Amino acid sequence: MNDVSSENSILISGAGIAGLALGLTLHQLGISFKIFESAKEIKPLGVGINIQPNAVRELFELGITENDLDHIGVKTKEWALLGLNGNEIYSEPRGKYAGYFWPQYSVHRGKLQVLLLQKIIERVGEECILAGCNIVGYRKQNSSVKVEIMKWTGEKESYHGSILVGADGLHSSVRAQMYPMQPPVHWGGAIMWRGVSWAKPVRTEASFIGIGTDKKRIVLYPISSPCIKSGYALINWIAEVTRDNIEGQDFGDWNKSVDIDSFVNNFENWRYDWLDIPSLLKKADKAYEFPMIDRDPIPTWVDEKVVLIGDAAHVMYPTGSNGATQAIIDARELGSAFLKNGVGELALEYFDNKLCKPVSNLILRNRNAGPFGILKIIDERCGGIFENIEDVMPKSELSDFMASYKAHAGFDLQQLNSSMPVIHQLN
Repeated sequence: MNDVSSENSILISGAGIAGLALGLTLHQLGISFKIFESAKEIKPLGVGINIQPNAVRELFELGITENDLDHIGVKTKEWALLGLNGNEIYSEPRGKYAGYFWPQYSVHRGKLQVLLLQKIIERVGEECILAGCNIVGYRKQNSSVKVEIMKWTGEKESYHGSILVGADGLHSSVRAQMYPMQPPVHWGGAIMWRGVSWAKPVRTEASFIGIGTDKKRIVLYPISSPCIKSGYALINWIAEVTRDNIEGQDFGDWNKSVDIDSFVNNFENWRYDWLDIPSLLKKADKAYEFPMIDRDPIPTWVDEKVVLIGDAAHVMYPTGSNGATQAIIDARELGSAFLKNGVGELALEYFDNKLCKPVSNLILRNRNAGPFGILKIIDERCGGIFENIEDVMPKSELSDFMASYKAHAGFDLQQLNSSMPVIHQLN
């Protein structure tokens, strides 16, 4: 087994959004690093995600431009919830349309990942990423941490670094070693089907829309601008159904391709004069089924010279649309901790103390439906069908609910606009 010495470098497990954002941050700070990625080739896989203004600001701070993001996504204009009969529950502007200094974006996850990868290669070179290998274990030493990797060829190597960062996602091997007795992933009974369809965008043409009830809903938003000729845009959609009886449900393949006809009947009557849901779903070339899952919060993300970020630290339900956002914030906050405390255990302790508890609370808040918790309240009061929402839930109650969520998720408008970037000593 080859032994590679690079004790002054930070070792990063995973070239997802968290790992790549951290790599760009470390380069900005003049700190050497190496990223280990299990995939032999990083391809633009995945579906639509949303990037909140607090994370967009940090991408701008990294030199990712508005033009860069415009090429891979759409500036979100509106967030809206509609009842089962299509009547509006709540809507609000988003990003710059709401008064933030930065936009909110709906983008294709894989395209964002590739954009970050391209920026790293341009600035650092391809040699900073070792693809086609898995970190299978780590060992803490006096002044370093030693990791063992397994290449796709079966060859083993070991690397030494000053810090190991686990940014290796839901099934993190770094987290598994840190918490060998961790419970399995948590599933509350919701099944999601995801896909993309070419169709005319509705409402503002850049709206994030949730329709339905607490137990059954559709989420949709465009991730491309409308075509000038056809008016069609690429619409990302999520169809979700919560099952009361979850015993015996087996997900062997958590991202399996399924026939749209196998689930579209759940939404057969969801037709409105402005949107035909079954038709939208059937326009997709393919659909993927997987459970809505998260992991129970853990007491600390740190094991001496080892730290978790992104989904490895805090995978959460997508109800708040802040998984990618938090991954970017994690990377920037960890970089800030290194800047303030040096590259060592003190920085990891500082980072952990600042983020672990509030983000753990956010996991549980999203498990309780996040901003979609409004639908739970509406269900309890009227079954999701109403003519005038004011008769069911006053506007003040709706606004207070959303304001509370934004504050806990880190993108309260006034607080964000008046704050400094995470790493502001460089400015």
